[in-house]
Amino acid sequence: MEKMVPEEEIVIVGGGIAGLATAVALQRVGIGALVLERSDGLRATGAALGLFPNAWRALDALGVAHKLTAVYAVRKKAYVTDVATGAVQEVSLMGNNSSDGPITVHRKALLESLAEELPRNSIRFSSKPISIEAQGQEGPYAIRLEDGTVITTKVLIGCDGVNSFVARKLGLTQPVNSGRSALVALAVFPEGHGVREDVQQFVDVGKRGGIVPLNDKEIYWFLTFNTPKGWRPRTNTKQVIENYAKDFPPIYAEVVRHCDLSTLNLAPLRLRLPWDLIFGNVSKGNMTVAGDAMHPMTPDLGQGGCSALEDAVVLGRHIGKSFIDNRRLVPGAVARAIEEYVKERRWRTARLITGSYISGWAQLGGEGWLMKMFRDVIFYRFLFKRLIGIADYDCGKLPLLDDQNKIQ
Repeated sequence: MEKMVPEEEIVIVGGGIAGLATAVALQRVGIGALVLERSDGLRATGAALGLFPNAWRALDALGVAHKLTAVYAVRKKAYVTDVATGAVQEVSLMGNNSSDGPITVHRKALLESLAEELPRNSIRFSSKPISIEAQGQEGPYAIRLEDGTVITTKVLIGCDGVNSFVARKLGLTQPVNSGRSALVALAVFPEGHGVREDVQQFVDVGKRGGIVPLNDKEIYWFLTFNTPKGWRPRTNTKQVIENYAKDFPPIYAEVVRHCDLSTLNLAPLRLRLPWDLIFGNVSKGNMTVAGDAMHPMTPDLGQGGCSALEDAVVLGRHIGKSFIDNRRLVPGAVARAIEEYVKERRWRTARLITGSYISGWAQLGGEGWLMKMFRDVIFYRFLFKRLIGIADYDCGKLPLLDDQNKIQ
């Protein structure tokens, strides 16, 4: 049975990092937004993520950085072990112009920090869109949910991930398979793990594993590996050790054995081809996308969540300026603001997709002494620092707002 609800100013589809951060950005400039999340609660798929300086600048603009910086440690370097030879080299995690490295945080902690900034009832859980109908060139948009509810909105922002329903509505091409998969999880040591705080990575032909302590009792661990066509993923920790990490140092196997199975996630890695992003329809009228819905990428530079936070601030800034100038959301003006957002983000995120893919290709590599020399000598010693320098980026601030300019 169809159920109509009052028209919303802005609806955000997806309650992950991009969706919640965008809602917070809009809230900061005085615009209320309704977030539609298909799950029955905040999703923490991925267990943890590294946030580089660009992400912390975005979180500072959103007013939530202070909640996390006091809890987690900065990582300025990593130790990379060549599994075949046992050789270890130290690699800086800071770009050429940055004095700070990444901070790895629990994904759930980040989501909760963002959600706490939003008014009650601004997130509607168990809400899966099944159709979107534009009632004009610049909206409004009628969103039909699986439970029969129809929500109409002036502005629609898709933050619904790599399989984005909104991106398909815009006509963006589907993301492609990178030929790699990733397994991530948390390991829990109730009595303490005693592992040093540094990031440790283990590289071999076609596979790369890593461990990052989050605190005294939890370690974030991951494994990325090349996958043949038709490969079927299975989240079995014994299989991981026996088939992919059997030659890794004992510390890695010990961490995997302490895996919290509720955090385990295995998925093929997909990306949007950079030229599809550069030349594709990233917006149409007052509808656009952000985060993985816009620019899915491989995790090899740790920029998926970071770039989603950038998106939120940039989108909030452009829509916020339009709102403040007009003292309301004017469809044509908002459409122009969204176009400016797309213009600012299109090339930046295309570079991130490209850099991430190259980083993964170099680290997973192939057999032969030439590829190994490229990885160990050229990539880690010279190219890697230049690639992660892409994280030394400032997405800017949100516009200032006075109390007379708020939309409830």
